[in-house]
Amino acid sequence: MATDPTQKQPSLLNSLARGIAAGVAGTVVMTAFQQFVEMPLTGREASNAPANLAEKLLPIHADSDKERERLNWITHFALGTLWGSAYATTARTGLRGPKAVQVVFGTVYTSEVLLNTALGLYKPSTWSGRDWTIDIINKYVQATATGLLYDHVFAPARDS
Repeated sequence: MATDPTQKQPSLLNSLARGIAAGVAGTVVMTAFQQFVEMPLTGREASNAPANLAEKLLPIHADSDKERERLNWITHFALGTLWGSAYATTARTGLRGPKAVQVVFGTVYTSEVLLNTALGLYKPSTWSGRDWTIDIINKYVQATATGLLYDHVFAPARDS
């Protein structure tokens, strides 16, 4: 989409704030997809991967199931802000829509798998095709929802 060169680009802070909002909203979409579509179809239980990551990276440890569940949700949404920040950064280069979603998905998903593998939290070489499919689809829903929300809901009037 062509942009008007006389239009001033929003500040980096503004773009990142909108990206964070889109990432959180995109996480809501992905979570709803997981809860109401994917998990009923696959029979998969909820994952504690976000809490595992937080406990590995931060000096925190959940002492009860309730604390662990809270940590899982907080980390789940915090990770969503990363997807939004990545999309905002990509959008600032002028790339939007499906191509931007592809760039963000490829970058963030690969980084996530590599980080979790390096930390010993993931063992992707043992994942089945079904495991890979579920993980990729869920994260692609996240990336797509975040991009759509950033471009169409959280965009200022002349930033799209």
